[in-house]
Amino acid sequence: MTAPVHVETAGSGGPLLLCLHGIGSSSVAFAPQLAELSAHVRVVAWDAPGYGRSADPREPLDLDGFADAAAALIREHGTSAHVLGVSWGGVIALRLASRHPELVDSLIVADSSAGSGTDPAKAAAMRQRAAELAELGPRAFAERRGPRLVSPDAPPELVRRVVDTMAASVRLPGYAYAAEAMAAADLRPELPAITAPALVLCGDQDTVTGVDAAQVIAGTLHKTAYVIVKDAGHLANQEQPAHFNAWVLSHLHIVTS
Repeated sequence: MTAPVHVETAGSGGPLLLCLHGIGSSSVAFAPQLAELSAHVRVVAWDAPGYGRSADPREPLDLDGFADAAAALIREHGTSAHVLGVSWGGVIALRLASRHPELVDSLIVADSSAGSGTDPAKAAAMRQRAAELAELGPRAFAERRGPRLVSPDAPPELVRRVVDTMAASVRLPGYAYAAEAMAAADLRPELPAITAPALVLCGDQDTVTGVDAAQVIAGTLHKTAYVIVKDAGHLANQEQPAHFNAWVLSHLHIVTS
């Protein structure tokens, strides 16, 4: 069992859209989606267990544990949901669709990958992050990592918002559980069995997971549309929200028609 999870919600009608943030973030990352998509869908954005305003997990969580926590949120707010996952949140979303297919109406997977376990060097680097957070503390950790998540031309106010969000969201042990879950994940064998229709997006200047990793997801899932978001880094939903939201709405219109 996990401890209570904090969510931000917006909208009162339409299908449920559950938003799962990246490994260095929180529900704050989905402010553009909460503001703009809520005219069409009910948006629920979580602070993952051990992040932001959510309580620390009562026991260590692996990827299945995070996916099960997301499944519990869907059951709390409805019977099924469209699931939007960014980066690590996309990995959780894919595992959720594999583990609880009856709860996932469709997927929107943004700037994500099949997991860091696809490459030993990436897995080792991911595992090192918890020690880095312990050594630096959340603020210095965020100052070091946050600017990498957007494109070189991102406005300074966005860079500051990304850094501030990370500094306020990450802490141990939740971040360590997330990093280990990501390091251990290689979803490539299970992707072909996922039946939910998917939209896969990636910023054209994403240097964190990148276009190649997004293409692996898009090329393996059976029912996929694949979009490159221009002038965006790893956080396309924040850096180019108008374009990102338009693609999400187009996807939702197609899959709900």
